[in-house]
Amino acid sequence: MRYDRQITLDEVGVSGQEKLRKARVLIIGVGGLGCPAAQYLAGAGVGKIGLMDHDKVSITNLHRQVLYNENDIGKSKALVAKRKLQQLNSEIEFVAIEEALTIDNAEKLFSQYDLILDGTDNFETKYLINDACILSSKPWVYASIYKNEGQLSVFNYQNGPSYRCLFPKTTRQNVSCEVTGVLGVVPGIFGMLQATEVLKIILGVGKVLSGKLKLSNLLLGSEQILNIQQKPEEIERVKKNGIIPVWINCEVRDSDKKYLDVREEFEQPKVNSANVIHIPLRDLQQRLNEIPQHEEVLVFCQSGNRSLKAVEMLQTDYGFQNLKNVEGGIETIIDG
Repeated sequence: MRYDRQITLDEVGVSGQEKLRKARVLIIGVGGLGCPAAQYLAGAGVGKIGLMDHDKVSITNLHRQVLYNENDIGKSKALVAKRKLQQLNSEIEFVAIEEALTIDNAEKLFSQYDLILDGTDNFETKYLINDACILSSKPWVYASIYKNEGQLSVFNYQNGPSYRCLFPKTTRQNVSCEVTGVLGVVPGIFGMLQATEVLKIILGVGKVLSGKLKLSNLLLGSEQILNIQQKPEEIERVKKNGIIPVWINCEVRDSDKKYLDVREEFEQPKVNSANVIHIPLRDLQQRLNEIPQHEEVLVFCQSGNRSLKAVEMLQTDYGFQNLKNVEGGIETIIDG
């Protein structure tokens, strides 16, 4: 009865529903893209769904990550998502993975799933997903959001193009919602489009968006579909060398000052300067002893929002009087 309206479709039927029941999908990032994708895949009856996210729910998430509510603030996204999705469909196996995707865990993790859905917002992780999918022979469904626009494609599907075929070189530009802003419905729509591609792949129906890049501006109502030219040399390079880390390095402009970087490890660009202390915001309370208290420390993140929270917390709760927030974020203090 649960899937009756879906089984009625000629493209699904009982055999298709059985394919969905046996399918295993890993969602990397249960945020603006991952939340709606997870909800619709759970509703469709995908048998096993991995929910990978090392972040916690914040109030700034709620305008677009509508799986969460105010009572979830400060809690693990992966655990909250698992609990709520179980209430949607108790017949499904949900696996909460409270860690970041890394070179060390990617291939082993991917081997446990049939396909990967990318809900991330940084270039480094997208290249990591791409390379691990090539090495583990898994297709992955890609989306990227920028303000009111979105991109969608499927990579590594039936010997199709990879992400590196489309973007052989990375950029230092950061596309996270914290930096650029985003209209909440945009990732919601693209997350559902990602779920649609996943269902098409599992069911073996329709035209999978492999070798194509869908571009949409939702405010203008414009849409394009571009062809992606396969570059076999990019795929062979990964097969030969394994996962190829993407590092975008820079240095702070003023080397005489002390800095505290409260961004996550994956965030770009990476600062190599010796006068920069790297402690993610979520780890500050456990690593207070690493923060100097007798000289000025400039605290920064991507945009200045998280670093302001860090300064206020350290001043109010722990008595730090030597901290100054870098308004405008990292781009205001680095060269290049």
